[in-house]
Parts: sequence; structure tokens; C-alpha cells
Amino acid sequence: MDSAQQLAQFNPDPALAAYVDKLLAQVKQDAELIQQNTVLRQQNTAQILTLTKQIQHAELKNQALVLELAYYRRIRFANKSEQLSPDQRALFDECWAADITAIEAQIGQLDTPNTEDATTAIPKPARPRAGRQPLPDHLPRIIHRHEPASCQCGACGRDLIKHGLHARHFLAGWQGHLMVDDYAGYKALFTQGITELACFAHARRKFFDLHAANQSPIAAAALQRIAALYAIEQAADKLDAAGRLQLRQTQAKPLLDELHDWLIQTRIKVADGSGTARALDYSIKRWPALIRYADSGILPIDNNPVENAIRPIAIGKKNWLFAGSERAGKRAAAIQSLLATAKLNGLEPYAWLKDTLEKLPTWPNSQIDELLPFRNELP
Repeated sequence: MDSAQQLAQFNPDPALAAYVDKLLAQVKQDAELIQQNTVLRQQNTAQILTLTKQIQHAELKNQALVLELAYYRRIRFANKSEQLSPDQRALFDECWAADITAIEAQIGQLDTPNTEDATTAIPKPARPRAGRQPLPDHLPRIIHRHEPASCQCGACGRDLIKHGLHARHFLAGWQGHLMVDDYAGYKALFTQGITELACFAHARRKFFDLHAANQSPIAAAALQRIAALYAIEQAADKLDAAGRLQLRQTQAKPLLDELHDWLIQTRIKVADGSGTARALDYSIKRWPALIRYADSGILPIDNNPVENAIRPIAIGKKNWLFAGSERAGKRAAAIQSLLATAKLNGLEPYAWLKDTLEKLPTWPNSQIDELLPFRNELP
């Protein structure tokens, strides 16, 4: 017995019964319409999810292709003085393969099927992985370490150079501030009374290369923020140490705090393994050493003066290539260091060298340091 029949037992009015039947039919129709809309909304949501994954997939793939294209363009179209030889190019193949592999790993995560809705999964094509793949986890691991029979060179009898050992020997007993890159061999130095400084030019170069490759807006924002720090350094260049420290404390420190907050917040939004993530991670990891210059009036913001001084050596080494022996190489390094020091002190290298060689035969050994190029002008 339906609701209309039940109502007829209490109220024999047929008009009321018909009205109730009409209302019930309308409710049933509305319920069916709601169910249809619910199904349609679920389908639209699934379609949006699928399209979103496809867009993310395409963006990461484009990033990989842009980086790879920039790499090959540099190899093919770079200036001849900077063009990579096949041997040099082979040194970077592994790095680029690792970059592409990291991006493909991100793509693989996006392609992972959703167990709740398998119909929205994107088919995952098979991709070749760069480099040797790890063995399956269920296989036992047996580690063999092959140590040399002797830690001395069989040709010259000297000790073999270990990781960062040369730097530790060279700076043994010295204490001060040392500006270095992220080479792991330097880390032991900072437990021996040496304070680490990081080069802002190295941090900037990470973003510069990223922006040159794909016009990254994040890289552009980072370059703009770093440029503001260098503008302060340009203004501080003519000040003494006390004035430079005051300027850095009042103007650079707030910008550094803002830059650090921006790096952290931006890193949260960037996928792991991407070129942007690596550029951000470099600065975040090196941050204490990067900002140490701002607490001093004498420490530099970067290592550019030294790199500019050795640039002629880096360019010219293709021409002279060999020094003949290790001893000759050390002599060449000493001469080139003296000439670079003369330039930094405003001396014309040839004039200083000519003046020094003319005076050297009759100059007292006790006053030999007076001939060093730590002066503003020749006598």
C-alpha cells in the first residue's frame, strides 16, 4: 500500500490524494536529478585530476627538454674559446644524465596509479634510466673494500693525496677566514680554527644558469634580490671598514633576512630533484657561511677578485698546458701569484717586475720583503 492509499483511509478527499502523489513524484524526480548531478560532479573531478596530472607531467618533461636543449646549444653554438671538447663533454654527461633521471623520477611519481580511482591513472610509458640500476632489495649485500698495498706513490715515493689532505697541509697552523666552494675536502679545515666563508657569486651563478636555460621566474627573483646586496657592496666600496660594517648591518642584514625567508618558502613549493631545487638548496645549505661577511667590515661578499686574477691562467693554460715538472709548476704559480698581487695593488706587473729584477742583485736579504708588490706605487 502506497502513501496515497494510506492517506485515503484517513481522508477520502481525492484531490488531496492526487496532490500528494504529485509531490511524491516530484521528490523522486529531484532525487534522481541529484544523483545524476553527483555522478557528473565525480566524473568532472576525475577529469580535472587527470588533466592536472597531464599538465604537471608536461611541465616536468618540458623542463627536462629545456635543460637538455640548453646543454646541447652551448656545446654546438658556444664561442670557440669556450666550446667543450669531446673529452670535456664526457665529464658532464653523468651530471646531465643524473639531472634528467631526477626529473623522470618526478614524472614517475605523477604517473603512479591512484588505487581509489584507477580509471584516472595516466598510462606510464617505459623509460630508460641513466646509469647502472641498483640490485633488487632481496639480494644479499657483500661489501668488498680494496685498499692499496701502500699509501706511497710507486714512482716518486711520496704519500698519496687523500680527500682534502693537500689543503690541510698547505694551511696547517694558519687561522682566519677562508672563502671556499662546497668541496667536501675543505670541511675538515673548519675544525682547526679556520672560519668558513661562502661566495655569493657561486650562489648567484646557480640561479643565473637556471634563468639562462629556461627563463625561470624564481631564478629571476633570486637574481634581483642578490643584485640589491651587490648594490650595497658597491656603495660600501669607498668606505673604511667601520663604515662598511655599519652599512652592511643597517641595509644588507634586513635584505639577507628577507632573502633567507624567501628561499625557505620557495623551496617548499618546488619539486625535489629539479634544477630550481638544487639552486635553492645550495644557498640554504651554505647560508651561515654566505651571510658571515655582513658581520664584518673587512670580509668580502664573494671571491670574484681572486677568480678574476686567475682567469688569465685558466684561459692561457690551453696554450702552455704543461709546466715540465711539479717543481716548475710551483715556480710558475709563485710568479703568477706575484703578478696578480701587483695588479690588485694597482701596480703595472711589467713595471714592477722590471724594477724588482733590477734591484734584486744588490738588495739586502733582510729587506727582501720590501720588494713584494704590497705597495701602491713604485719608488
